[in-house]
Amino acid sequence: MQQTRLDTARIRAARTVIDPVFLDTPLYRCEALEPVLGCTVSIKLETANPVRSFKGRGTELVASGLAAAGERAAVCASAGNLGQALAWSARGRGLDVTVVASRFATAAKLDRIRALGARLELVDGDHELARERAAAIARRDGIRLVEDSLDVETCEGAATIGLELAARAGSFDTVLIALGGGAMATGIGHVLKELAPGVEVVCVQPLGAPALTRSFHQRRVVTTESADTIADGVAGRYPIPAVLDDLLLVADDAVLVQERSIITALRLLLDHAGLVAEPSAALGLAAVLEAPERFAGRHVVTIICGSNVDMPAYRRWVTPAPTS
Repeated sequence: MQQTRLDTARIRAARTVIDPVFLDTPLYRCEALEPVLGCTVSIKLETANPVRSFKGRGTELVASGLAAAGERAAVCASAGNLGQALAWSARGRGLDVTVVASRFATAAKLDRIRALGARLELVDGDHELARERAAAIARRDGIRLVEDSLDVETCEGAATIGLELAARAGSFDTVLIALGGGAMATGIGHVLKELAPGVEVVCVQPLGAPALTRSFHQRRVVTTESADTIADGVAGRYPIPAVLDDLLLVADDAVLVQERSIITALRLLLDHAGLVAEPSAALGLAAVLEAPERFAGRHVVTIICGSNVDMPAYRRWVTPAPTS
């Protein structure tokens, strides 16, 4: 395999730094989903931890490195989950964290960021505007700007999921990974291509936020003017060139799914697996729903990557419309 920015030895070492509360998450077959989807389905559950998403794996590495270097503050832009995770990881290491987010972000995520002790600044725009503001704060205050997916720690933290999957390789043939900034896809993909090359790595993004998927297929950075999806955690518009370079080396395919498929997948996870998932976490099942013939007879693993939802919106999504 050509070299990505990631290093497998560092990824293995990361397991000694990351708080065990984020490691060795459940991986289990969910037979109740299989009659609906027409394939064997296993779930990798990344939500049973204090921040209810996989992001804590990466922020543990970031915060540990900052503390070891004697740093005392950091800033990040976040749709919600990274900010929560960085606040959690920083709190126990004496670090001050500022999180910049869109004021239109999921309210529950913003509330949790505040509760974890981070300073929260809201901008009147989308995640890309939040990234610009976070960079400005970092320059002004001379502090570390934590950039999800660009900072290799965020990718290598997520890659520890790949180590856990690789230990079970042979029992499944496909992994479906939500694609946003790319940390999870490049991290897991890197490990699987090295340790379990027979496993197909398929990335999934909403049709309403297609920038990195289009970039993957055109093999160049493609930006979009807007993003329109309920999957707020993956709604980026400006792919990072270095991340795309890695993704091209480790992903076998990237697909786009429609909003109605994401909503159906949310309902399936609740009704058949008893799981509350945020829309980004339902992308893998949405991909199966849209291409059942592609996955028929296969054993797929889908990563349930987050469960921080706005409950009023979630109830609307999972409650079927009344029939006349």
